[in-house]
Amino acid sequence: MIYYAAIDLHCNQCTLVMIDDEDRQVMRERLPNNLEMILYQLSPYAGQLYGLAVESTFNWYWLVDGLNEAGYRVELVQTSQVKKYEGLKEQNDWTEALWLAHLLRLGILPTGYIYPRETRGLRDILRKRLRLVSQRTAHILSLEGLYNRCCGRQISAREVRHLPEGAFGDPDWDLMASTSQRLLTGLDAEIRRLEKRADEALASHGYYRILQTIPGVGKILGATISLETGDIKRFKRVGNYASYCRCVESKKTSNQKKKGEGNRKNGNSYLGLAWMEAAQGALVWQEKARRFYQRKKARKSVWVARKALAHKLCRAGYFMMRDQREYCSSLLFG
Repeated sequence: MIYYAAIDLHCNQCTLVMIDDEDRQVMRERLPNNLEMILYQLSPYAGQLYGLAVESTFNWYWLVDGLNEAGYRVELVQTSQVKKYEGLKEQNDWTEALWLAHLLRLGILPTGYIYPRETRGLRDILRKRLRLVSQRTAHILSLEGLYNRCCGRQISAREVRHLPEGAFGDPDWDLMASTSQRLLTGLDAEIRRLEKRADEALASHGYYRILQTIPGVGKILGATISLETGDIKRFKRVGNYASYCRCVESKKTSNQKKKGEGNRKNGNSYLGLAWMEAAQGALVWQEKARRFYQRKKARKSVWVARKALAHKLCRAGYFMMRDQREYCSSLLFG
């Protein structure tokens, strides 16, 4: 007898359902998020369990890693692509887990990529860095706005960091300014720590060095693109990678007329932002990229032109990573 299991995962508990190869339910348990208890429930079926379907929720790391280490085959469910069964009057955790197990048994379960545990921490380090950079920018803009309101003059980000004590002539405003400056100093130090760790860990990573041959792509962008991409071989075609990077337009057409839009947020937002930043760098460092951008902007808009340039660079990056070759602008822009 072969068994198929599914886990509907929440922040504090999970629902475990198991069926056999004749679609009969053999287990139904609600368990706390405790790996030992889950493994204990699965242990009687370990030798006959075909696989486990786990929802791709925000907290799947511990569960998927633990099940993999215990020797179970785990499928990470792409929840946005799961078609719900509409014949049920009531839908709850039990029915959702049972439906996932049923799809797993039929071999039609939409699954996602399980990012390797070895480099997942590095990827999350750069995501943390991006959040800190956003906070730093917010503090700079806040202090610039305060100075403009109180002193009637615009100042640059560089001047914000070197405002003298008592620059506002008011104890409350001076306190606000000194607080922001201390936070900026602390954020700068933490951002440098994260960048140093990423640079050291990726020193021998092939994608990391190759991506930096694109003019305008430095260490941070190279590391971000490399880590967010993962194994480039998981993308069968360049179009799949461009879609994952959110560089492809989302629309539905019929008879050459737009009838609606698809899921515009489907894909990796971090890669989408990284390739847009790479496009901005290309405008500074590449004459051919600037000419391509100007042609697009003349017919469309600034946003469409920037996205088109990011799409071109994204496609180039795919072949660079797949074939382990350096960047060549003549092949990209003619």
